[in-house]
Amino acid sequence: MNSIRTRTRRTALVAATATAAFLLAACGGGGDDSGGSAHEGPHGSASASADAGSTPGNETGEKAHNAQDVAFAQGMIPHHRQALEMARLAADRSASAEVEDLAARIEKAQDPEITTMTGWLTAWGEDVPEPAASNASPGATEPMPGMDHSGHSAMPGMMDGRDMAELEKSSGRAFDTMFLTMMVEHHEGAVEMAGTEQAEGRYAPARALADDIVTAQNAEITEMNKLLGKE
Repeated sequence: MNSIRTRTRRTALVAATATAAFLLAACGGGGDDSGGSAHEGPHGSASASADAGSTPGNETGEKAHNAQDVAFAQGMIPHHRQALEMARLAADRSASAEVEDLAARIEKAQDPEITTMTGWLTAWGEDVPEPAASNASPGATEPMPGMDHSGHSAMPGMMDGRDMAELEKSSGRAFDTMFLTMMVEHHEGAVEMAGTEQAEGRYAPARALADDIVTAQNAEITEMNKLLGKE
């Protein structure tokens, strides 16, 4: 089923690029305004609440986190790392100021969240996911560090290595179409993971971060679909 979903997604990406069915919104318009507030407000409050509750345990001596909180952090860290890899490609490849701005906002929001979740796992004595290493040989055209995503491809919204390689090789309007299409799916996966944390998590800062991910990334999904001409 996962391979069918991957093939379907890749076919859709190629078709979207080949037919040039890409409609960016007018320059300087609502993308900047709508996206900025979605990230800066919610994610700022998440960081504050995470810092305030970073020590496991509470005044009753009861554990403040459960297995779902650990799974959330261990899954969302590599998920965020891949979003950063995708976002960092935009500066050199995008033909759209709106896409570049969106990518910068994604990086600004998600990089600190990785640090926050890493701190939780360390405090809890749990394993912190290692960044995936590049398998390219010296002298070859190397993918970006972390491009080997085979270990996480079953996670909701994660791209596999071939998807990431295709994105890295693209440029201009083709890059923008592929980036937005892939990032919509990536965000949808993050929202799904955050929803599980909202329902089953116990650690208040982790649940607050999950709330903010749902709010911010749903807003960005709407923004990206508008850039793709779908709304």
